[in-house]
Amino acid sequence: MKELRTSKVLNIRFSEVDSMNVVWHGSYALYFEDAREAFGAQYGLDYLTYVNNGYFAPLVDLSFKYRKPIIYGMTPRIDIIYRPTEAAKVVFDYVIRDTRDGSLFASGHSVQVFMNLQYQLVWDTPDFYREWKEKWKQTGDEL
Repeated sequence: MKELRTSKVLNIRFSEVDSMNVVWHGSYALYFEDAREAFGAQYGLDYLTYVNNGYFAPLVDLSFKYRKPIIYGMTPRIDIIYRPTEAAKVVFDYVIRDTRDGSLFASGHSVQVFMNLQYQLVWDTPDFYREWKEKWKQTGDEL
């Protein structure tokens, strides 16, 4: 199975840091969101795809592990990796690294589920998502 991943360089803005010029912990959720948008643009799984097919994909799990601080003015890279599952959910892992030396700033994980447009949880994998997984060869016995 081919691993699906993409990367994005982050430009740390002054509004994202605290009084010590360190990225505020709440900014990491935004960085993960930026990575999901980049992934969606590259692989055709953006938020409009969900909505245009009659679904929302809310986050139900989001976690971070901090290793070292990101300082204002740095340009770290975030990598997002799709993690296939048979369940009706979208799972990603994230890694943020220093573009200067490759050292690890942070890592994380997210899980999204499907809701219909009436805000009801959907337990079965939507057809459009099943087709997307087949297109990108993210199905099979290895799951």
